[in-house]
Amino acid sequence: MFAICNLAIIPLRAEPSDRSEIVSQVLFGEHFEIIETQNQWSKIRLHFDDYQGWVDSKQYQIISDKSFKALSKDAIILNADLVEYVTNPQNVLLPIPLGSSLSFLNHSEINTESFEFEGMRTSGVKSKSELLTTAYLYLNAPYLWGGKTPFGIDCSGFTQMVYKLNGYALLRDASQQSSQGEALSFIEESEPGDLAFFDNEEGKIIHVGIIMENNYIIHASGKVRIDRLDHLGIYNAQLNRHTHRLRVIKKII
Repeated sequence: MFAICNLAIIPLRAEPSDRSEIVSQVLFGEHFEIIETQNQWSKIRLHFDDYQGWVDSKQYQIISDKSFKALSKDAIILNADLVEYVTNPQNVLLPIPLGSSLSFLNHSEINTESFEFEGMRTSGVKSKSELLTTAYLYLNAPYLWGGKTPFGIDCSGFTQMVYKLNGYALLRDASQQSSQGEALSFIEESEPGDLAFFDNEEGKIIHVGIIMENNYIIHASGKVRIDRLDHLGIYNAQLNRHTHRLRVIKKII
């Protein structure tokens, strides 16, 4: 079976329980495959990044196989404003966050609520220089494990959404993203928009951020913030110490 998220944001959980860890979020308009059901829960695989988790079966709309395939072929169209609304003929307002998918609005067999959107849209591949402009939209967004919106976001959700809004596909987790792109040997080789990855004592990739000009980095740690970056890692001037240990820099674009 296939479905689409017809609510603003729904939690994607590790296990089929309201008490389970939220590993990611499904934003308005994202479509997915249902690969297992268990009582009121459905295990899903998102089309965009193949990420899997459990959602409440009351929080999505079933769509046909034909509709799923059509959406999967469509150009990705996203809400480009921090928060916007879709409306229907009954004047119902549904707030949707930055990065929500709008492609399905053109499919009457899916858009059964007759939702319309009059806000800012973005689609297609943008230049690398646009990445940081998009990243600034999330500045000061609070850190939220599994989050993907300006109202709460984690480090890899931040990088994924910034790239997605500019027409590029990143995987969901920092460890997955670190497998993408071309590794650079030195910070000096990097350009604004490249990704820096950081590891823990066991050598596991646990953090990611977007490199800026002049040895700065924008990343989600407590909130989306800007810190210094050097060959050791991220230096937090407020704490007067390094907070993350640099592992590798990747050029995705």
